[in-house]
Amino acid sequence: MAPILLHLLTMTNIKTESSKPSIKLVECPRDAMQGLHDFIPTEIKIKYLNLLLKVGFDTLDFGSFVSPKAIPQMRDTEEVLAQLDLSTKTKLLAIVANLKGVENAVKHSEISYLGFPFSISETFQQRNTNSSIAQSLNTVEEMLGLCSKHNKEAVVYLSMGFGNPYGDKWNTDIVSHWTNELVQKGVKIISLADTVGVSTPEKIKTILPPLAQQFQNIEFGLHLHSTPQQRLEKIEVAFTAGCTRMDSALKGFGGCPMAADDLTGNIATEDVIHYLKGQGVELGLDMGKWGEAMLFSSNIFH
Repeated sequence: MAPILLHLLTMTNIKTESSKPSIKLVECPRDAMQGLHDFIPTEIKIKYLNLLLKVGFDTLDFGSFVSPKAIPQMRDTEEVLAQLDLSTKTKLLAIVANLKGVENAVKHSEISYLGFPFSISETFQQRNTNSSIAQSLNTVEEMLGLCSKHNKEAVVYLSMGFGNPYGDKWNTDIVSHWTNELVQKGVKIISLADTVGVSTPEKIKTILPPLAQQFQNIEFGLHLHSTPQQRLEKIEVAFTAGCTRMDSALKGFGGCPMAADDLTGNIATEDVIHYLKGQGVELGLDMGKWGEAMLFSSNIFH
């Protein structure tokens, strides 16, 4: 058996009687939609999200509880949430950027995960959440308390985890330091986020395996942005490096409007599916519904 395939069979969501799936595919329509200038009608969002819910991903990053002035596209998140069809195994994740967002999100029993963007670039933390790294660490601590109280799980994104375009100092020791700080606070799920597409296969191989070895009880994910030309090599390296949680978006749409003037797209979900299927991995997805979602996406992304 080829080494890559053997590794994937031990790391990914092959279902057996004795083990649960260990790779979680997280579909991110929120990230795909948030930077679009024209407001997407609420009913269109609901139809799109409900199609994606039927595909069978582990998690759907569906919306965010943030300032409508900062991200106007997400101003209808609560209205959308009220009309989602949750007769599915897929869990919902909502992004929050401050304590007010956390307090709003935990009120909703339908939401399983709260995601917080914790940047290791001071410039981006200020730009993205209007707070310092130190203040954001306090927010994470308060979020953990509220998540515990309301039966939610916290996902902390280590934003600018592979470098930044602002000239802020970055190296692997900084990544390790802030990972340790988050773990000490009680964070159990950490997603290394490449917000502006500066990750490389070499960086992924250098950063992820040592962290996974050092913090063996932590669920590590990757939220990568990439040009289409670099997607496939990043996907292959991610899984062979031991990624257990992969964020992606249909057709690679999206990007963070707070990060740069030119948006760098997400990893395309269809590329992730194609790669894993090519390695013989059974994903358990409804590909018919996936095809419907692909077709319907033209109503949103023009």
